Amino acid sequence: MATEKQLTPLGVAALGLLAERPMHPYEMYQLLIHRREDRLVKVRPGTLYHTVGRLAEAGLVKAVGTEREGNRPERTTYSILPVGREMLESRLKELLARPATEYPSFPQAVAEAHNLPAGVVLDLLERRMDALEASVAELEADAHTAQCKGVEQRFWMEIRYQEAMTGAELAWIRQLHADITSGAMPWHPPEHSNSTAQSKL
Repeated sequence: MATEKQLTPLGVAALGLLAERPMHPYEMYQLLIHRREDRLVKVRPGTLYHTVGRLAEAGLVKAVGTEREGNRPERTTYSILPVGREMLESRLKELLARPATEYPSFPQAVAEAHNLPAGVVLDLLERRMDALEASVAELEADAHTAQCKGVEQRFWMEIRYQEAMTGAELAWIRQLHADITSGAMPWHPPEHSNSTAQSKL
């Protein structure tokens, strides 16, 4: 039997969908894409089929029927089992209560940015700001669409979370860009930074 810690993010998403109603993996994939949950987990049809298969092997879900449309392959519909629902709830409680130790790449890039010339860093930060601004606009549009459709906010509050986190990152980068540009944060050429960098080792 799997433990809740062994549930992958896609496994959590799959169990969450099956907690709503029985469905086949392709329907689950379509629903994840429609709800834009591909911003939260990596979603591919093959990976999702494999994940559901592993959930079935672990005794968390079970096949409840098959269907065929025209000449397409048979599609197996799955339903969540009580133990699967318990594991989903346990994993969600853990994820909500405890900050996870994660290793995102951007903080590391910031820590090593002194190895690049100031002009290069400024250009790269400007590109990231453009991308973040586009993301904020997209998130705002998604939130507006959900509101217009009358969807309860508890079903899309992750959009507000992502909007807040993206906005915070954007504000921080804008300040960093301004500090480098104004000279408030002196930026020495990489070849001159070795002596000061030793204190970070």
